[in-house]
Amino acid sequence: MKPLSNIKLFLSDVDGCMTDGGMYYSDHGDEMKRFCVYDGMGMVQLRKAGIPCGILTSETSEIVARRAKKLNLDFLRMGVGRQVDDVRMTKKEACEQICHEMGISMDEVCFVGDDINDIDLLEAVGVAVCPQNARPEVKAISGILVMERKGGDGAIREICDRILESKTQK
Repeated sequence: MKPLSNIKLFLSDVDGCMTDGGMYYSDHGDEMKRFCVYDGMGMVQLRKAGIPCGILTSETSEIVARRAKKLNLDFLRMGVGRQVDDVRMTKKEACEQICHEMGISMDEVCFVGDDINDIDLLEAVGVAVCPQNARPEVKAISGILVMERKGGDGAIREICDRILESKTQK
């Protein structure tokens, strides 16, 4: 694991990381997700400190798009890991593309993931992070930082605060 002070890009999965992983449906078919406002403020604070933030998710959802817009995130890649128009881009490939756009290396990325479709990217970034409720396969990744908080309950804020603290100690 690289030092947190080297982070130049912060990315997160959504379900199970920025949310509690639950899918809520109303009688009318409305889909809802619960986001933690503390997590959102953590990402806002990272952006204020000059660290771009974004979301990489396999789902395509207006809810996620609205959350990314509300937080004014720099990157939003939905549908990664899924077949879209004969193209299948993994989360790792999406991250590599963003790194190329920014002119940074994967070693300068912090990614928060919680499930098996995040493993390839978690193994490739400089700082791999997972919430307390992550799958055992994810927690078993060498060098991964396991947060004390669960997804949707402050895990994102926990790592954002650690990154910001590392920057002030530099």
